[in-house]
Amino acid sequence: MILIHGWPLSHKSWEHQIWAIVEAGYRCIAYDRRGFGNSSAPFRDYDYSTLASDLNAIIQQLELENVILVGFSMGGGEVVRYCTDFGTHNITKAALISSIIPVVAKKDDNPNGVPQKDLEDILNALQSDRVGFLKGFHKNFYNFKDDDKTVSEAQLHFDWSIASHASPIATIQCAKAWAETDFRPELKNVDVPTLIVHGDADNIVPKATAGDQAAKEIANNTYEVIKNGPHGLNIIQHNQLNKILLDFLKS
Repeated sequence: MILIHGWPLSHKSWEHQIWAIVEAGYRCIAYDRRGFGNSSAPFRDYDYSTLASDLNAIIQQLELENVILVGFSMGGGEVVRYCTDFGTHNITKAALISSIIPVVAKKDDNPNGVPQKDLEDILNALQSDRVGFLKGFHKNFYNFKDDDKTVSEAQLHFDWSIASHASPIATIQCAKAWAETDFRPELKNVDVPTLIVHGDADNIVPKATAGDQAAKEIANNTYEVIKNGPHGLNIIQHNQLNKILLDFLKS
């Protein structure tokens, strides 16, 4: 099983899943996307086809077969683009967790998407005060409120530390990739059994524009909605997510 992390974190965001997957008897590989964590940070090439090519390089170099791809948030795009660019001959299953799939931006045929101005504001904030923006972003990741804390201050600081040490260029360019890429024409290429998990309280990637739409377009899917689930399901509701994920893998 290959775990693909979300933006703007690293493979460390999967710590609650890795042990559970290994205990269940699966080989688990969690890697850092280029520009994040311990990976190298080239100055350019953060489009989804390049990111999918990096994923393919891991699969080829490790000679992996019967692969299960699991993408969180931005990582869902790598799952779909991999299926488009490289096919599914050695992929047995896929999972999209709090995924951006199929499209983020508001369009005439996607009226509930994020308005272009809001996307531009995010990019401007990353360019003017990246670390300041990221501090507030992670609170929204978990629907954090000072009077009703859903996650510890330590977890917020941990996430902020990971995100703030990522390449500034990678952070901005990957944000452009997930904001601008429309995966709707590619969903037909995801032709393996696919798990879709989304929280109904996701303030980062609303369920109505992501999970609901992906479930309509990916033919062979199992759709699980987590009640009161924020974007960061992998941390806040990790026990529930782990059970859903492992039940799907064993089915």
